[in-house]
Amino acid sequence: MTNRFVAIGECMVEMAPAENGLYSMGFAGDTFNTCWYLRRQRPDWAVDYVTAVGRDAVSDRMVSMLADAGLGTEHVQRRDDRTVGLYMIELQDGERSFSYWRGQAAARLLAEDAAPLARAFEGAGIVYFSGITLGVLEGQGRKVLLEQVAQARAAGCKVAFDSNLRPRLWDSETQMCDAVMEAASVADIVLPSYDDEAAYFGDDGPQGTMQRYLDAGVSCVVVKNGGGPVEYIDNGTRGQFTPQAAARVVDSTAAGDSFNAGFFAALDHGVAAGVEAGSALAGKVIQGRGALVDV
Repeated sequence: MTNRFVAIGECMVEMAPAENGLYSMGFAGDTFNTCWYLRRQRPDWAVDYVTAVGRDAVSDRMVSMLADAGLGTEHVQRRDDRTVGLYMIELQDGERSFSYWRGQAAARLLAEDAAPLARAFEGAGIVYFSGITLGVLEGQGRKVLLEQVAQARAAGCKVAFDSNLRPRLWDSETQMCDAVMEAASVADIVLPSYDDEAAYFGDDGPQGTMQRYLDAGVSCVVVKNGGGPVEYIDNGTRGQFTPQAAARVVDSTAAGDSFNAGFFAALDHGVAAGVEAGSALAGKVIQGRGALVDV
């Protein structure tokens, strides 16, 4: 496996609570957050981000931010007819809620053409995407993306998928669940969160979530469970890890994204090491504000 990590998804303008009722502007998005943390954990890796943005000033700022973070931007598509999406965070007792404005987001068309995806995936060690990646895509984008992911896997790339269930992105919960399981069928590693999986799939415990993905043909499943034990299996070997409780929870934004980054960063030492590293990183991130925390 080469030390080149490629993630696909949408980076957005983030408006996060600051002092005195004001908001601060940044950039964030689930797969991007993972890349940002991973690049810091593994500066020896090439970490590329595949997305689409506009040609306006805020899009230019986003691409500059990606480059400043050490991420490869060669596969960021630019479009004259679109811009980037925006979301706003509201916090109550450390839990977040979101409002979104993404109707004209260029990322919705990132899989309009298969050729740029094929070029981006060539030579990757890990290709990573999420249920949000799938949910934002327009037209035939989901089909095109999954076909290209499957081809990358056939060429020897490891495929990782975080189901990241967000029903507001889909026409129905049934459509969402069907798409997630279709994505799992082309993945080697799946990183679901139990609370969401139970809500939409009706899983009876983390082991139920794990088994459903095993039945779909996934060889490595890591079931995140908030502050509870992480259940995992890798090629038939099962394990469990109970993370240390965080000293405080300020903002749970990007907890799962940072877990994934820590997991990938330590994966060359085995899945158990990845789970432990992911839990440790997420435990630090939730003690800061916003998606990107300097830890």
